[in-house]
Amino acid sequence: MQYILYPPKNISFNAALPASKSISNRALAINALTGNTMHPDNLSRCDDTDVMVDALRDMPYEINIKAAGTAMRFLTALLCTRDGEHVITGTERMRHRPIGVLVDALRKLGADIEYTGEEGFPPLRIRGKQLEGGKLEIPGNISSQYISALLMAAPKMTRGLELRMTGTVFSRPYIDLTVCTMREFGAEIEWADASTIRVEPKQYTPTKFFVENDWSAASYWYEVIALMSHTCADADADMRIDLDGLMDGSRQGDSAVRYIFSLLGVKTEFESREALTPTHVTLIPHHRRMPRLDYDFTGQPDLAQTIVVTAALLGVPFTFSGLYTLRIKETDRITALKKEMAKLGYVIDDSVEGTLSWDGTRCEPMTEPVIDTYEDHRMAMAFAPAAIMIPGLRINNPGVVTKSYPDFWQQLAACGFNIEENPAS
Repeated sequence: MQYILYPPKNISFNAALPASKSISNRALAINALTGNTMHPDNLSRCDDTDVMVDALRDMPYEINIKAAGTAMRFLTALLCTRDGEHVITGTERMRHRPIGVLVDALRKLGADIEYTGEEGFPPLRIRGKQLEGGKLEIPGNISSQYISALLMAAPKMTRGLELRMTGTVFSRPYIDLTVCTMREFGAEIEWADASTIRVEPKQYTPTKFFVENDWSAASYWYEVIALMSHTCADADADMRIDLDGLMDGSRQGDSAVRYIFSLLGVKTEFESREALTPTHVTLIPHHRRMPRLDYDFTGQPDLAQTIVVTAALLGVPFTFSGLYTLRIKETDRITALKKEMAKLGYVIDDSVEGTLSWDGTRCEPMTEPVIDTYEDHRMAMAFAPAAIMIPGLRINNPGVVTKSYPDFWQQLAACGFNIEENPAS
C-alpha cells in the first residue's frame, strides 16, 4: 500500500492525540508487578501497548511481542521475577536488535535466561525465580529501556538494586520517567548521585493511575504548523492546531518538542499551567525562527526524524548530536534519514558518529519522491507533513503508524490533507 498526500490551504484543527505508549508500557509492567488486574486509565491503543496487554493477560509459554522494543525489554526483566517458564520473541527485525547488555545484567542479579538462537539477540527462554539483586554497574550509553527494565524489576529483588551507570547517560528523561512512575506505585527509589540509582526491596502498591497523552505524537502536529506557516500566502490566516491531554511540566522527555519548535516558528499556549494536570494546548505560528539550529538529542532521540525533516524543509542548517541510539531503533534511522532526505534533494552528513548535520547542500530531488518507511512508524509520520512543501509526496507502507499512533492518517485527513490510496504499489 502507498499513500499519495496533498496538503490543505490552511489549517485550524483539534487533533486527538494518543496516550503515551512510553508511560502506558511502564505503568502496565509496574501494575503487573503489584498483582493488580485492573489496567491504568487512558492506556495507549497502539501495537506496542496491545502486545503488552495481551502478554500480561494471557501469559502464554511463547510471548510474541512483534516489533515492540519496550515490550521486549520490559517483559524480559518482568518475566525473570515471576514463577514460570516463557520464551519471548518478536519480528525478524526484533530478532536482530541486541539485548545482550540487559541479559548479562539480569544474570548478574540471579536471573535464569538463555538464548534460543543467536547469542546476544532474541528469542530468549526465561525461567522466573526470586532475584537476589544487589549492586550492578552498567554503561550509561545504552538504550534507556534496558535501564528502565532493571529498575522496574528491582523492588521485587531480595536486596533491591543499586544501579550505577558509567560514562555519559543517554536518554536520561526516559529514566526519570521510569523513576517517577515507580514512585506513583509506592516504590522507594532515588538518585543517590548523578550516575547512581538506589531502589529499596519494598513491594509496589496497587494504584489508580492515569496516562498522559503523547508529546512524541504532538511533534508531527508541530511540524505541520511550522511547514504550513512557511508556505501559506495569506499572512492573516488564522492558523492553529489544538491538542488535548498534555501537561505543562510533563515528565515525558519529548515534551522538549515545544522548546525546539519555538526556535522553528511555533508558539505553544497552555490553557492551564497547573503542574502535572492534563490540559488544552494550542499551537500557533509566530513567524520567527533561528537561522540555524544546533541541538543535543541525547534526551529526546525519538524527536530527531521530525526535526531533521522540518529544519531542512524550512532551509535551516543544523547539527544534531546525541543520536547514537538511532542505529538500533526499529530501523537504522541514521541511514534511513540520510537516504530519504536525498530523495527530497537534501544532502545530510552522518560522518560524525551519533550526529546528523546539514549545511544547506542540495542534490537533485526525485521528480515524484516516494518515501520508504523501513517498518518504522516514525519515518512515516515525520515525512508525511513534508507533503505541505512537496504536494503529491508518496509514502510506502503507511500502516506502520499503528505501532504508536493508529489514527494518524485519519487525523491528517480530517484536518484537510487529501490522501489518495495506491494499493498496487
